[in-house]
Amino acid sequence: MSLPLSGKVALVTGSSRGIGAATARRLAADGASVVINYFGSAGAADALVREINAAGHGAAIAIRADMGSIAEGVRLVEETLAHFGRLDVLVLNAGILGDALLANIDEGHFDEQVMVHVKVPLFMVKAAAPHLKTGGRVIFVSSTATKTSGIPANYAVYSAAKGAVEQITRVLAKDLGAKGITVNAVAPGFVDTDMVRKTTSEEGLKFLAGLHPQNRLPGAEEIAPIFAFLARDEAGWVNGQTIFINGGAAV
Repeated sequence: MSLPLSGKVALVTGSSRGIGAATARRLAADGASVVINYFGSAGAADALVREINAAGHGAAIAIRADMGSIAEGVRLVEETLAHFGRLDVLVLNAGILGDALLANIDEGHFDEQVMVHVKVPLFMVKAAAPHLKTGGRVIFVSSTATKTSGIPANYAVYSAAKGAVEQITRVLAKDLGAKGITVNAVAPGFVDTDMVRKTTSEEGLKFLAGLHPQNRLPGAEEIAPIFAFLARDEAGWVNGQTIFINGGAAV
């Protein structure tokens, strides 16, 4: 029996760890060939490639590219096309946490957040668009930070960048939708990943877990299925949406 993404190629940025890795693993399990993008985690990326290839559903390769550079992002799209000859699913997952109170916000902090979360993804979509065919999928990653009233006071720029992602999603859904390509965003809450654990104290993790009815943080594998659904043909009428995945946490 054919898998739902058999014959398709997916590029997932920032996919050596966390939500990106879980998403790449799930897309490959559904039959897609996947590009694992990494910058500093070559070992983790190579291990994931070996795991996916050993499973025998979809093929995988790893490509190093800095998602803080438009030129590198465009090169990543071009190398994906050169290797696999097509691109069907573009998941723009790469991101950085960044916090600064108003008094400490400078141009470097602002520019870094906007570059990684807004500019590079936008120009990657521009580079990929001529190669995406009817049924193609673009999936941005936003954050529950754009909605929750409990977001810390030091997340002004991060939240603003993710808000821009949601607006770009709505507009590009009309632009690319005319070609039968859907554009959506997934907005997780805090997830139990290496990045979150490295930047959050144990007390902070307990506080975040307590915001959820189940009193826990989800694993990345609990977020990945929504990306897999949006990549499938069955999701063809879902377009221009930001889908929040936060386990019912108060927002």
